[in-house]
Amino acid sequence: MTLEKRLQPVRPPLEGYYSRVMAYLCVAFTFIAMAIVDGITALNVGVTLYALAYPHLVRLATERISRLEGLGARLGLLALDGLHTGVFITLASFNMVPSLVFMMLISFASIIIGGPLYLLAGWLLSLIGILAAMAVVMPEPQLYSPPLVAFVAILSGAAFTVTVASFVYRQGRSLEQAQKVISAEQEKTSRLASNLAKYLSPQVWESIFSGQQSVTLETRRRKLTVFFSDIRGFTELAEEMEAEALTDLLNNYLNEMARIALQHGGTIDKFIGDSVMVFFGDPETRGAKEDAEAAVSMAIAMRKHMKVLRQQWRSQGITRPLEIRMGLSTGYCTVGNFGAENRMDYTIIGREVNLASRLESAAEAGEILIPHETYSLVKDLVMCRDKGQISVKGFSRPVQIYQVVGLRRDLGAAPSFVEHEVPGFSMYLDTSSIRNNDKDAVVRALEQAARKLRDKVII
Repeated sequence: MTLEKRLQPVRPPLEGYYSRVMAYLCVAFTFIAMAIVDGITALNVGVTLYALAYPHLVRLATERISRLEGLGARLGLLALDGLHTGVFITLASFNMVPSLVFMMLISFASIIIGGPLYLLAGWLLSLIGILAAMAVVMPEPQLYSPPLVAFVAILSGAAFTVTVASFVYRQGRSLEQAQKVISAEQEKTSRLASNLAKYLSPQVWESIFSGQQSVTLETRRRKLTVFFSDIRGFTELAEEMEAEALTDLLNNYLNEMARIALQHGGTIDKFIGDSVMVFFGDPETRGAKEDAEAAVSMAIAMRKHMKVLRQQWRSQGITRPLEIRMGLSTGYCTVGNFGAENRMDYTIIGREVNLASRLESAAEAGEILIPHETYSLVKDLVMCRDKGQISVKGFSRPVQIYQVVGLRRDLGAAPSFVEHEVPGFSMYLDTSSIRNNDKDAVVRALEQAARKLRDKVII
């Protein structure tokens, strides 16, 4: 059963028709009782016939005229009921008990529709009805109510009250049932959304559910920083391990890498075996520089966390030294929904994607490689080592690359790294990586460079 069908147990317009019939029956019976007591008159007969016919005429009109539907129509009919109330009170010669019963009817109907404000409006309209009727007929007030008239008015008013209370009770039960159905559907939708969210990066999922991104085949150009990584030695390990153990190891690794990527604000594009693809700059961006810094910081954090994972794997009997290698690139890419109308993939394409992938393949174990574009954005935050130019498959010109050493703030007060770069001079010194037999040669090279610089007259 569909949700729409489950939420249609009651038809409020039909209930409004029944309650109006009961209210006007109360008026008709009261005037019949007055005719029995005072004698049949044209006024009594006319009011009785009108009260019996009016609710049915209203229903026919609302069914035939489409604009007589909804809240506006109900308020208009309530206004007519208020005016009728004043007219009936006047035509009943202000008879005490019928007048009070009639006011009770309009009060009850007004409160059900709109609360205290509508109650005041109903009273005001009843007063207008009284004044309008008095302008046409000026009956002599008869405050005393004969027993038969009082009995019929009270009995029919009670019948109206019970009928409306029954409708209100049914409506309340229906609303309670509808609320349970909606709550169940919301819980079901929430579970479904939670499950589907695991197939999308959280940023993409949130942008779709918030309405910021439409699910259509459309793309846009954005300046992104793209990240690729894989595990050096994983292929050889896969040949040695059972499939179940290998799956557990891989899922553990990918889960940890995904956690670090999300901590740094990366959009996880895909997992391909042991390879991870992440990009920064869409659907959320903090600026090209900040996105690049976040991407490189993420790469450094992943490299550090591999030490923890290796300890865990070693305790499980996996002694092969598994190392992560990474490549990043910054530049304009095409990002958006690619694929077919009924099967889309939110991803990126472009030169920088290919470059990041090539750099990842060219990296050594534990190495993070970046091109000059990325280096220029992160050099204030990250210590890098110039690795010169390399030929990259698919690129006509050699690419200037840098090896990421670490975050400057993590290198300590007396770092083993020294670097300096100005036009005509570039130096990178890693004292911890220099071998003893190379130390003297490095010192001589530095001294020779210093002598040439001192002897040179710079104009």
